[in-house]
Amino acid sequence: MYERFANANKQAGEKMWRLPLDDEYKETLKSNIADMVNAGRPLGRRHLRRHVPKRIRRRHPWIHLDIAGTAWMEEAKPWIAKGPSGIALRSLVEFVKGWES
Repeated sequence: MYERFANANKQAGEKMWRLPLDDEYKETLKSNIADMVNAGRPLGRRHLRRHVPKRIRRRHPWIHLDIAGTAWMEEAKPWIAKGPSGIALRSLVEFVKGWES
């Protein structure tokens, strides 16, 4: 599933990267200032999996896109307007179009 999304992302020309969330990273995510502290939930893949019901996870692959921090631009930049950014929309469109083939 990730490979399909990565290909769609490349086709769309948007910049994203895969965040490793295996248990081996649990200790490196501990911080007094990290977003994980602010989330107030368990770390790692288990944290994200809790948002996807077990009955769905068993039958369907899934991807979590963490786009909240980039969803709104406070000021205009040469490459993007102020306001809603539409981040990941082009990638998602390419991803869905890929289901046809």
